[in-house]
Amino acid sequence: MSDATFKKYIAHKKLQTSDMLRSARRNRICYLFLLPYAVLFITFYVLPMLTSIYYSFTNYNILEKAEFVGARNYINLFLEDEVYTTAVKNTFIIAIIVGPIGYIMSFIFAWLINELPNWLRTLVVFFFYVPSISGQAFNVFKFFFSDDARGWLNAKLIAWNIVQQPILFLTNPMNVLKVVIPIILWTSLGTGFLSFVAGLKGIDKAQYEAGYIDGVRNRWQELWYITLPNMKPMLLFGAVMSITTAFSVCDIPMALAGYPSVDYCARTVVTHLFDYGFTRFEMGYASAIATVLFITMILCNKVIQALLSRVGH
Repeated sequence: MSDATFKKYIAHKKLQTSDMLRSARRNRICYLFLLPYAVLFITFYVLPMLTSIYYSFTNYNILEKAEFVGARNYINLFLEDEVYTTAVKNTFIIAIIVGPIGYIMSFIFAWLINELPNWLRTLVVFFFYVPSISGQAFNVFKFFFSDDARGWLNAKLIAWNIVQQPILFLTNPMNVLKVVIPIILWTSLGTGFLSFVAGLKGIDKAQYEAGYIDGVRNRWQELWYITLPNMKPMLLFGAVMSITTAFSVCDIPMALAGYPSVDYCARTVVTHLFDYGFTRFEMGYASAIATVLFITMILCNKVIQALLSRVGH
């Protein structure tokens, strides 16, 4: 780069900076309104994230001063921690099934019930949304799939002479994920489903009329060229929530399969993080797990955004 070109580049950057400062001064009232949220966001999201990344390079147990250990936590995590490998495998199995299938199911159900009468639509929305807010749902499922003969499903199977001995739904490693994944799938539908319902109701009906004038001939073309482009913000929100739910699974496996589960058959990345962070108090190692999980979720969100950008084209 020649001196003249470099000077032009510096002058251009100074001009950009000056324009930004003038714009900030003009809109200072707007920034003041944003200040409370910015303070809360930085305090409770950005700073904890940066702190976690810092502690992931240390040996820290809360009681003693953090000792810098470089990449040792990450090396142990990827090369020596066999339980973490199991947790990653389980998490990705759950994410692959719950994420895409739950996302698609949420949209399809919302699309199908959009034309129902208001009272019936309200009942269906309640049915899909209530599991995500009910704190006692885990206890219901635990009673339903209990391993002894008093469990509802085992009692029925024995009464109908389908089996002679109770099936170990929650302690047999071959059965646990088969039970846990459908429950996670159902409880994950709520928030995304609700946003899709709201998005569908917010589309201007005049756009459909204009679409049929312009050549839209059936419901599938209507869906692709009108409905989905108008719902991109809701689709992105639903995708983020679906990915977050799929990768942050913890409570349901712990409540149903126990903590720890038999042979770590229901171990997930967040359960592994919980173990090291809140049981063993190895905060440095737990921070490394959290950092890897955070990067994975960011990359998945980027992929989803790239895919959604093609909708309607």
